[in-house]
Amino acid sequence: MKDLLNRVIEARTAAEAAVITRREEAAALRHQANTAKLLAENPTLLKLRELEVVERVAAGGKLSVVLGEKGLADRVVNLL
Repeated sequence: MKDLLNRVIEARTAAEAAVITRREEAAALRHQANTAKLLAENPTLLKLRELEVVERVAAGGKLSVVLGEKGLADRVVNLL
C-alpha cells in the first residue's frame, strides 16, 4: 500500500512539473511573438538589436566592425 501511495505521489508531482513546464514554454513563446511584432513595427529597434548582437560578438574576440551603406547584418555576415 505504501509503495502504491508513493507511486501516486510521484505521478502527481511529475504531472504538476509538466504543467509548469508547459506554462513557462507558452510564456516564452508569447514573449518571442511580442518581440518579433515590436521589431517588425519599429525598424530602429531592429537596428539597435543588431548593434547589441554585434557588441556581444565583438566582446568575445578580435572582430572589426565596419559600418557602411549596406545593412549592418550583411556586413557582419560577410566578415564572419
